Amino acid sequence: MPLTKLRNIGIAAHIDAGKTTVTERILFFTGTTRKMGEVHDGQATMDFMKQEQERGITIASAAISCGWKDYQINLIDTPGHVDFTVEVERSLRVIDGMVALFCAVGGVEPQSETVWNQADRYRVPRIGLINKMDRTGADYHHVVDQMNKYLDANAFPFQIPIGEEDSFEGICDIIERKAYIFKEYDRIETGIPEEYQARCEEARAKLVEKVAEFNDEIMELYFEEEDVPADLLKSAARDATLKLLITPVFCGAAYKNKGIQLLLNAVLDYLPSPIDVGAVVGTDLDDPAKTHTCQPSPTEPFSALAFKLIHDPFVGQQTFTRIFSGTLKSGMRVFNSTKGKYERIGRILKIHAKDREEVSEAFPGDIVALIGMKLTKTGDTLCSEEHKMLLESIHIPPAVIELKVVPAKRQDQSKLGEALAKLANEDPSFNVRYDHETEETVISGMGELHLEILIDRLKHEFNVDAVVGEPSVAFRETITSEAVSNYKHSKQTGGKGQFAHTVMRLEPNEGEGYAFSDKIKGGVIPVEFIPSVNKGIKKTLARGILAGYPIVDVKVVLLDGAFHPVDSSDMAFQTCASICFKNGFMKANPVLLEPIMKVEVNTPDEYIGDIVSNLNRRRGRIEAMRRYRKGSQKVNAFVPLLEMFGYATQLRNLSSGRANYSMEFFQYQALPTKIQEEILKK
Repeated sequence: MPLTKLRNIGIAAHIDAGKTTVTERILFFTGTTRKMGEVHDGQATMDFMKQEQERGITIASAAISCGWKDYQINLIDTPGHVDFTVEVERSLRVIDGMVALFCAVGGVEPQSETVWNQADRYRVPRIGLINKMDRTGADYHHVVDQMNKYLDANAFPFQIPIGEEDSFEGICDIIERKAYIFKEYDRIETGIPEEYQARCEEARAKLVEKVAEFNDEIMELYFEEEDVPADLLKSAARDATLKLLITPVFCGAAYKNKGIQLLLNAVLDYLPSPIDVGAVVGTDLDDPAKTHTCQPSPTEPFSALAFKLIHDPFVGQQTFTRIFSGTLKSGMRVFNSTKGKYERIGRILKIHAKDREEVSEAFPGDIVALIGMKLTKTGDTLCSEEHKMLLESIHIPPAVIELKVVPAKRQDQSKLGEALAKLANEDPSFNVRYDHETEETVISGMGELHLEILIDRLKHEFNVDAVVGEPSVAFRETITSEAVSNYKHSKQTGGKGQFAHTVMRLEPNEGEGYAFSDKIKGGVIPVEFIPSVNKGIKKTLARGILAGYPIVDVKVVLLDGAFHPVDSSDMAFQTCASICFKNGFMKANPVLLEPIMKVEVNTPDEYIGDIVSNLNRRRGRIEAMRRYRKGSQKVNAFVPLLEMFGYATQLRNLSSGRANYSMEFFQYQALPTKIQEEILKK
């Protein structure tokens, strides 16, 4: 199949906008499935994990292939819940175009904004679908206005709904000037009804005016007040969409099968093929200043990105990979440039949700699952041996919530360790560490739901019963002032001793992480021991000094030192640097940092006072309040995660169950002194 006939798309939106239902309808209408599954009865094709079926939400993004007209569409269904934001992040890194879904009643919701910003980061062209047009309170034009106001989307309606709420029965296509009326599974094509003609012409004129800015031919027709043919308008609108200049908006009601075939046509018409996306650029492995450019062609050097790992009970570990250039064959040897090691390709599978089809080779634009990969993890680049390069990896947000976990039965300790390692392998936003002092396993993730689902998977997939402690906040440690530390490490035992001497300056390095710089002059510490100093400090960073939390945002400058020709060794300098760093850290006014969450509450007007004062009591800082629907307001605030435990229950009580909220990580900032003292006491 020519590459121009391939579409790699993702569907992303706020929770409950109807992503999985839209996907089910796409699979039904493209003939991939014979029966439509529903989310509410746990039968959706894409939600094949037990936890997804029980909760009626999508947790893992699933990749599936289907055909429409004579095109192939690779579809990735992504979760909407903020705790699984890394799933959206990695899907956006490998798709070419996105369908952004909005609920016709809820409009632009907190997670819609997060997803939109993620798509901006990877410069993904997108079209909008306003779903649930048949629900009470649906307002198509209001949602388009919200997209422009809150997302800066340059959204233009390409369709006008015929009727709204219960009376939603069809759609007008403003470009083709046709209407479609839906009856059960059929759609009837007609002319635009008289009462909608003025509205459609007005919307078409606005679109022509916008597109004329980027297309000279349309500009001429516009000035001469001549009609713009549908084909010309379509191709100009496609160009503008691919350059992220406009967002075409469509409408439908997926649950009632309305508008899905028209959405599929729009995916072919307005979203990019791998050819449109163009060459992939990677940095040279040996010389980071040099770049490699690979066109999406089977004859170019091979390059691909692993974006997801799934542990499958039938075939073992599957590594989902997007191929950007070249040809991948089973049995071929490829280079993992992230790890700097070679990897042998085992079996190659194309995935149709639960079903898989084995193929012997895969080409640019393909999304395939590889079986038998030993080293490759999420975000790793695979390339040919001749062209060693690194592709842009995947942005992983920091984990903010921790739980202590022990096996219910003592003999399950090693089983628990293995299961957690597999889960951490699959999900880069999930971390596991073993605390040797307390002999406890600590897991950390993006939120309470995230960890709850992972514990559930331990039980059902790995048969490990785990006892879980109270959730706690993942603090960080840092310094607030400069300090110089001087330490001489000298141990004399029988035979060879240990000797090392370091002098270092510690400086705050806000928001920049850890940095190490070497200002040694005259070889007072030999070159081969400088990495040992850095290694000794890095080991200390992970363990923490103040209260055992990881240390961030510190710059260390190595100023001076001394060595002994016989007694100095790698280990001696590691030990010396670690102790020297600890001494300096305690002198540099250390503080604990706490995660601050960006919280958005949607509430009816009458509860606004109680909700705001409750957020203030939780040390919240109100950033904005805005009216987003008649009788309802949105409150945006920044609140420490420490104060957000149990908020869901309290919000329900405050608003008689009518308000809802969402939160995501914003940044780390210093804890107030009084609270820090309490935590250090504990």
